[in-house]
Amino acid sequence: MWMLYLRAFLIGGILCGIGQILIDRTHLTPARILTLYVVAGVVLGALGLYEPLAKWAGAGATVPLTGFGNLLARGVREAVAKDGWLGVFTGGFQAGAAGICAAVFFGLLVALVFKAKEKR
Repeated sequence: MWMLYLRAFLIGGILCGIGQILIDRTHLTPARILTLYVVAGVVLGALGLYEPLAKWAGAGATVPLTGFGNLLARGVREAVAKDGWLGVFTGGFQAGAAGICAAVFFGLLVALVFKAKEKR
């Protein structure tokens, strides 16, 4: 069990470290880096390389944004196999619906509980 935690920490730490290096050493904005991570997850998922990494590293690979990209790619693959070309447009939404809905719900909940302040 502790090996799973170690692998998750290792892969998650590497992904975070790469993101920090990109922030420190390039002129990329955080939004572009986040987009790059999602696209990297989509590409690695489409190539079939992300699933073995996710099985080996667990949450260290599925929780970061690369895992979200992989989820989108897998959802599109499954929807295309089931519904044909219509799945290209619906698969990502179906696969990511629960996570996106949870993010919107908890964002709304936090916004209702806490009062926003101007940044100084």
